[in-house]
Amino acid sequence: MQTRLTEAGSLLDSEGRLNEAGYAKTLIKSYERSAIKANPLRIKEWDYYLIYNQNYGLALTIADNSYMGLMSASVLDFVHRTETTKSVMTAMPMGHLHLPSTSERGNVSFRNSKIDISFFNDGNERRLLCRFPNFRESRTLEASIRLYGMPRDSMVIATPFAEDSRAFYYNQKINCMRASGTVKVGDWSMSFRPDDSFGGLDWGRGVWTYQNTWYWSSASGLLNGHRFGWNLGYGFGDTSAASENMLFYDGTGHKLDRVTFDIPKDGSGKDAYLRTWHFRSSDERLQMTFVPILDRHADTNAGVIESRQHQVFGKFSGSAVLDDGTVLWIKDFMGFAEKVTNRW
Repeated sequence: MQTRLTEAGSLLDSEGRLNEAGYAKTLIKSYERSAIKANPLRIKEWDYYLIYNQNYGLALTIADNSYMGLMSASVLDFVHRTETTKSVMTAMPMGHLHLPSTSERGNVSFRNSKIDISFFNDGNERRLLCRFPNFRESRTLEASIRLYGMPRDSMVIATPFAEDSRAFYYNQKINCMRASGTVKVGDWSMSFRPDDSFGGLDWGRGVWTYQNTWYWSSASGLLNGHRFGWNLGYGFGDTSAASENMLFYDGTGHKLDRVTFDIPKDGSGKDAYLRTWHFRSSDERLQMTFVPILDRHADTNAGVIESRQHQVFGKFSGSAVLDDGTVLWIKDFMGFAEKVTNRW
């Protein structure tokens, strides 16, 4: 079943529970941190941007996880199959980062001696700025990115958790924004041009349970001259009301049913992330293979906090069917797929 949210209103009721679970194509429900009734240490809010083209990528994060703040930057080189990720953590931000209650407009910034990062959004375009000293081999990262051309539709989902009635995840994924700008690390630089570079936003607000695993894939680019991309995912929460699977074609969202990620195994039964993956939707509207190029892998184990992340970038090939039955043939389309397990 795919329940579409059609009525505007508050995301949460007076008891801090979701008023309605399901998906939408715009941010139809209003989120307010003050309406949450759960333990404030369980609140998690983040803005994650990924900008990339066929050769390079940049990821920037500002997250307020209540007991831990996280500011992060990743520089991705698909040509040489290398990446650098550095993060700055802070203790007990507890909402003081003031992440906006909507993705439609609003600014967020963080600055200390280790990083200076800002996301500006005036409702028409977004400006992403980051200065990160000692990012790589004592060299400073400097990034200035402009995102514009907001598509009409995005993927929005309100997901409850069966084990906790006051836990929820309200998420918007915006794909296929045009991107321009530059990234420098010392003398090395890369440029993003709007004719071949695109940006996406993962806007997340919610109350999470302690242990969970998610699968997520996203892509944005040009397919035969048309802006095209997708958001695919599953693995956490009660998704009986709706999945978060959606295709985007010229700014219009096309809803898919369930999608499974078939990650190959090695001889010991462990996930072999750099071998070819397979994707298939239950409605048979999506069939793809995924050939990895680069695994942005990170393991963190700090006692009660543990995270195992594999964000794998590579090329997708296969077919996708739009709502009107149009079949799109996909060949070597750059994107990523990930598996993340957290105890947080």
